[in-house]
Amino acid sequence: MSLLDVSGLTAAFGTERGEVTAVEDISLSVQPGEILGVVGESGSGHKLVLGTTHGEDGKTPGPSPMELLLIGTGGCSAIDVVHILEKGREQVEDCVVELDSDRAPTDPKVFTRIHMHFIVKGKGLSRDKVQRAVQLSAEKYCSASIMMGKTATVTHDFEVVDTAAG
Repeated sequence: MSLLDVSGLTAAFGTERGEVTAVEDISLSVQPGEILGVVGESGSGHKLVLGTTHGEDGKTPGPSPMELLLIGTGGCSAIDVVHILEKGREQVEDCVVELDSDRAPTDPKVFTRIHMHFIVKGKGLSRDKVQRAVQLSAEKYCSASIMMGKTATVTHDFEVVDTAAG
């Protein structure tokens, strides 16, 4: 018995360049233990592979859709923090966001807790400015984080690494 059967699938979508046919007359069957990957293309033309079904080795061809939500949330907030600090003339060299999360045990398994730990590196960074940038991202600018906060408790902390000191 297969996990998924698709027959004669055709899908097209509109872009700024006109209609694009993503797949045409595709048929497939996914058996237990096989990997299923989905290629998604954004409106800006970027493609990525999402992995959904784990194979026997436990690997997928890409992040799961839920992992991608976390990656997007961390990326959105990191971009905000870097932009805010650069506008304040801080010399940011790197910003990493480590994410830790919990999901609901039953469907829909939404995120119920997300903790974002920022590691901001640069020369002579002001701790107060980093704290303010993280706060502004969380409360005002990061749409992804604010949206995730509708179902999850989202918390933040940070550390500053002064690269001039070493």
